[in-house]
Amino acid sequence: MGANTYRRRVEKCTTMMRAEEFDILLLTKPSNMYYLTGDGRLCAYAMITQEGEVAVGVPKTDIEDVRQHAYFNHIVGFGDEVGMIHSIAHYFDHFGIQHGTLGLEYTFLTQSMMGVVTHPHAKPEGVTARDCTPIMSSLRIVKEEAEIDCLRQSSLVADAGMKAAIEGIKAGITESQVAAEAEYAMRQAGAEEFWRTYVSSGPRTGIAHGLPTNRRLEAGDLVMIDIHPIVNGYSSDSCRTVCVGTATPEQRFAYDLYLKAQQAAIAKTRAGIGMVELEQTMHEIIKEGGHGEHIFGPPIHGTGIDFEESPLPPGHAFFHGEKEPPPLLANVVIAIGNCGIYTDGWGVRVEDTVVVGEEGPVVLTGYPYLLERR
Repeated sequence: MGANTYRRRVEKCTTMMRAEEFDILLLTKPSNMYYLTGDGRLCAYAMITQEGEVAVGVPKTDIEDVRQHAYFNHIVGFGDEVGMIHSIAHYFDHFGIQHGTLGLEYTFLTQSMMGVVTHPHAKPEGVTARDCTPIMSSLRIVKEEAEIDCLRQSSLVADAGMKAAIEGIKAGITESQVAAEAEYAMRQAGAEEFWRTYVSSGPRTGIAHGLPTNRRLEAGDLVMIDIHPIVNGYSSDSCRTVCVGTATPEQRFAYDLYLKAQQAAIAKTRAGIGMVELEQTMHEIIKEGGHGEHIFGPPIHGTGIDFEESPLPPGHAFFHGEKEPPPLLANVVIAIGNCGIYTDGWGVRVEDTVVVGEEGPVVLTGYPYLLERR
């Protein structure tokens, strides 16, 4: 992404700031900083004024690295949390902001971090804080073509990771080793990082998001693999369920039912559709198939810089401090299949990354749906 891209994003941000009456934003969430400056790291912050001035504060060890990659007008380094507080105060003074409204990411900040950014030695007494999460979510929800290209590359990497994981599955290896196969392949295929890899097997597939353990796979186990590689700062989301050997008729029925529901939702994915309608499409098919009591959680969420971001179904959005999403626009990117069918003894799930198109879906992840390896 070039400087013009970040300049355009900041201009759009300032328009929204004026509409919502924010005088300045203080961002600490890495994905939001990355979107507006091209650099998102921990222990750092970015401040955006209504006039489009961008100031960043980073550990003093990182200044030269940030200079090479980030878009900003001002940069300062600090050595510790006290230095961070004083640098924030310096920017308030530099911009001449002693009164007004400060935007903070309430859904990201811990209570202790909130104390840092609103410390009396950082924030002027006349400046009041308010949540700016909706602004950042609105800015990021519709993806630019360059962002979709990044997500397309990430999806190809996810396919490579899924292939390696599934090809490595056999009785006797651990869930952690399956995760290692996926993660190694994703690194080799171009991932610079990935969000947490989920691998569960046997009875553990009946839980919502199973982190890999040292449980060894057994013949007849279902294995659920959910991966989220990051390529050029953007994350796709892909999940497949496979069997170590032959699935039971009940497992095959549930798998086919879930896949039918997921594919029906994908088929409806076009500009103007609502998240609730997509969610209901999946739930109704699963309920008609007799597994209504085995549904857990929202099956759809947005993906982009974060593997889970806006848009979110209304209930899930409320939990995350987000607004209920409007009908989907073209170039919104969502993951369909986030939560599966979970019984007491096992579960099944498939998930894909999908671009909302004007006329229909563009599916980015493409690893085949094979419950039993051939």
